[in-house]
Amino acid sequence: MGSDPNGPVRPIVIDTNIVLDLFVFKDPATQPLKQALASNNIRWLTTQAMRDELERVLSYPKIMTRLAVAELGAESVLQQFDAHVRLVGVAPKASVTCRDPDDQKFIDLAVLHKAALLSKDRAVLCMKKRLLALSVRSQTAMDFEP
Repeated sequence: MGSDPNGPVRPIVIDTNIVLDLFVFKDPATQPLKQALASNNIRWLTTQAMRDELERVLSYPKIMTRLAVAELGAESVLQQFDAHVRLVGVAPKASVTCRDPDDQKFIDLAVLHKAALLSKDRAVLCMKKRLLALSVRSQTAMDFEP
């Protein structure tokens, strides 16, 4: 991947809801993220479990309806995902615990790699100060700055 002229490529962890906003819902708030991915200014880290979660969520009836409206297939979303991510090993449990066990894997990975964490899950965002103390900046896609 490329690099930012102002420094090294920054690692980032992106939760499933933001991935859906990016590739399925085409949320305008994800535009800076989309541009950063296209210019290789960030290194998106993920695990197989995170990809499996995305694949499972893409089969939910509500999401399948949105895919049909957008004339997208689940496979095309997974291909976009695969084109941007760097698959890494599962991170050990971080010293902070999320109320939502489904979000813990994102936190663990972000803490291990001192990566920014994009989420819109309240259980993650309410941990902002505790994560910042571990060199992890948690934020929404709207707050993301490449």
